[in-house]
Amino acid sequence: MDLMADDATGSVKSADRALSILEHLASTSEPQSLGDIAKSLDIPKSSLHGLLRTMQNRGWVQPDGSGLRYWIGPHALTVGASYLARDRFVASTTQILDELSLQLGETVHLGSLDGPDIVYLAKRDARHSLRLVSGIGVRLPAYATALGKVLLSELPPSAVGNHLLLPLKRLTPHTIVDVDAFAADLEAARSRGYAIDEQESTEGVRCFAVALGSTGPRTHAISCSVPLARLDSEFQAQVVSSLRQAADSFEDVDANLVSI
Repeated sequence: MDLMADDATGSVKSADRALSILEHLASTSEPQSLGDIAKSLDIPKSSLHGLLRTMQNRGWVQPDGSGLRYWIGPHALTVGASYLARDRFVASTTQILDELSLQLGETVHLGSLDGPDIVYLAKRDARHSLRLVSGIGVRLPAYATALGKVLLSELPPSAVGNHLLLPLKRLTPHTIVDVDAFAADLEAARSRGYAIDEQESTEGVRCFAVALGSTGPRTHAISCSVPLARLDSEFQAQVVSSLRQAADSFEDVDANLVSI
């Protein structure tokens, strides 16, 4: 195995492959065999075997009960928890998310823009049995979520394409995949100050999001997701108003953090 072979970007091949393995295992809901990983990532089995053994010894991957398939390991949780502990947006929105959850009784999220994706950093579950299935650390395409759209609307239109992997793919029948229609939707979000996910990431659910912070382009946002069965015009207005008030209260916290 060539541990030090660099590509034209300056990446170390073995490190790049190890990180690709982690990202692949994090994105799957089933344990993956050596063959599964080799096929998905186009890594020779001879190289992959040594990488997995090293990563297992360090706690980054772990075998399932059969010993033939692999999950992401517990050390990934340690690193993830460390990230959440130092992210000032997570710390400074704890009370805001708690209050939104109490006010609205629906699922609320904090998310950040990372390349073409939204990463969920914090969550409060709905109080109802019918609720949105999501989790901290989950990634979704930014173009299909209210969180992603409100943050993309912060960017100059010429820069939005840097965060899109074309062609856009449908997550549901309602996902906007036409580039011109998506640009118009972002312009609407810019104009009204919040974005709407109209069943674009989860069928039967409408989501609203506002960006956080006082300086742009902003990188974090909060959202509230509501099943259409519980959403009428009055409650929709309440959700948008509560999100805006929460964003205003965060700006005060943000200004205080900057001044310290």
